[in-house]
Amino acid sequence: MPAIDTDYLGLRLRSPIVASAGPLTGDVDTAARLADAGVGALVLPSLFEEEIEHEEVELVAALEAGAEHYAEALDYFPAVPHFPTAPERYLAHLDATRARVDVPVIASLNASSPGGWTRYARLLADAGADAIELNVYRVATDPRRDPASFEADDLAIVADVRAAVEVPVAVKLSPFYTAMANFAGRVIRAGADGLVLFNRFYQPDIDIDSRTIAPRLELSSPWELRLPLRWIAILRAHLPGGASLAASSGVETGADVAKALLVGADVAMTTSAVLRHGPEHVRAMEDELVAWMSGHEYVSVDQLRGSVSQATAEDPAAFERANYVRILHSWTTSAETPV
Repeated sequence: MPAIDTDYLGLRLRSPIVASAGPLTGDVDTAARLADAGVGALVLPSLFEEEIEHEEVELVAALEAGAEHYAEALDYFPAVPHFPTAPERYLAHLDATRARVDVPVIASLNASSPGGWTRYARLLADAGADAIELNVYRVATDPRRDPASFEADDLAIVADVRAAVEVPVAVKLSPFYTAMANFAGRVIRAGADGLVLFNRFYQPDIDIDSRTIAPRLELSSPWELRLPLRWIAILRAHLPGGASLAASSGVETGADVAKALLVGADVAMTTSAVLRHGPEHVRAMEDELVAWMSGHEYVSVDQLRGSVSQATAEDPAAFERANYVRILHSWTTSAETPV
């Protein structure tokens, strides 16, 4: 049987299938089911600084409501010694999850201020997270700022967090940087141990009846894996220091995991597949991966990794513009379709 253990962020994982941040890893019982099904690691849902700030503002407003008008009413209620904060609840969930599973638990952080990134990263590291994933999610809407200034801000986040914690740090990027290959290398040189490609940007919809913006979440589809595949194949040989690479978005089957490994990923992350099919779907993905590896005479993930990256592929240009025309010509009209 092929060996499917792999290295990711300096951690040795029993499987290249990782449960990425999502509602399933936000529940301790379901996280345990994912671990029992065979995932190599769990990424917890993100701790959002905006939610922390909003909660604090709402709590203060609720406690102070009416105090200036009915001061005597304050004596009617017993003193409440402490309200658990969002960070405290997150740390409690991290601790409970680590106690239930036998795989690495990676905390995810999405902050909005330079101080927030480092402050909460320290909390997560001190609480026992095996690694931290920085969920750098930004929509560059200010027309007065140039791309270099946005990139400088993101690189500063990575450098500050790296200086603040000793645990491994991964950065989950969007694909919308001006020069992706260059920026990816700079993120690693700023201190990241690995990259997660890519962060999905959830686009708002419009409710035409109420004429309001309507947030709607759609699960990823396998075709979305093609973008991470292309960039992992390009970056695999060019990132400094043997940095880790994780494929994210569109990982539905064991075949998708094999594709990610072939182009050079260390792990393939999935959420939508297990939301559709349940945590036990991980076992089916692993079985399919093992069967494919056996059929193609791969003895380990280490041997498989990067077999079809840009550096090793028979046609390296297939990952660049040369493939554009070929893709267009790949469409064939079905005999049943009238022309």
